[in-house]
Amino acid sequence: MIIVTGSNGFIGSNLIKQLNALGHNDILAVDDLSKTENQKNISDCEVEDLIDLKDLSSALSKSSIKKKISYVFHQGACSDTTEWNINFLLKNNYYFSKSLLEFCYEQSIPFLYASSASVYGNEQNFSENKENERPINLYAYSKYIFDQLVRKKINKIPSQVVGLRYFNVYGPREAHKGKMASVAFNLHQQLIESDEVKLFGEFDNFEAGHQRRDFIYIDDVVDVNLWFMQNKNISGIFNVGTGQSQTFNEVAEAIINWNQRGKIIYIPFPEELKGSYQSFTQADISKLRQIGYEREFRNVQTGIKDYMKTISTWPKND
Repeated sequence: MIIVTGSNGFIGSNLIKQLNALGHNDILAVDDLSKTENQKNISDCEVEDLIDLKDLSSALSKSSIKKKISYVFHQGACSDTTEWNINFLLKNNYYFSKSLLEFCYEQSIPFLYASSASVYGNEQNFSENKENERPINLYAYSKYIFDQLVRKKINKIPSQVVGLRYFNVYGPREAHKGKMASVAFNLHQQLIESDEVKLFGEFDNFEAGHQRRDFIYIDDVVDVNLWFMQNKNISGIFNVGTGQSQTFNEVAEAIINWNQRGKIIYIPFPEELKGSYQSFTQADISKLRQIGYEREFRNVQTGIKDYMKTISTWPKND
């Protein structure tokens, strides 16, 4: 049995869909089932069981389930970078992750979890070293402290432990995230509604629309997850991005080109984001390459085309 937390979310649901394609239907899907808006994400997926995250601890205490678990993909977390309730963030992104890590350690079960590129803050060096990590919001901090816990324990744990620092992921099954959905999703929504896409103007020494991020398509993220499941001898914390930053203008232009309509409008940078916003990210993926991951990643132009092809019924469904 494979456990996927955050099963109804963006990355979790795409992961389950690809696990199904590989013949894995013995999946215990775990999520906050009170969030009904994202349950449609796994409506076309095959799972053995779906349980609420609050019931996971009692489920894992049963010896009949312990013996069946072969892998844990821990994708569940609070992903809202604007969340300022530290107790809520610690409960969901640290303590829950810690208890799941300890369970996997005790049972010698491979454990892969979602970290985040947000831990780098405004640093310009994005290699997986502690000296490059400067979280600038509480969400990033919650991810950072769990990474530090893993670093302390990883050499003492014989089974696989992998942390994946996702950069800016976009793709199908993210509509439920609303304002926290990708730039690509939100710009497309704007274009459908108004024939305009709004980008931030000049800020932080970047010209209007020239803030840069490492945008990575969801299928590429899932491929990395599955590669680690197939290579259980490898542990560590790894960046998951394309290795190349691209501008917000390029994302907007790709969406406009696909729809063959629309224009870019620049708006003043919001005051409330100043000091807690990453204007530039670019994954250093040399560590990922060194361990043998060879697949190429889509650039924005290719990824946006693939995304648009999957969502012909937008904006009602994605």
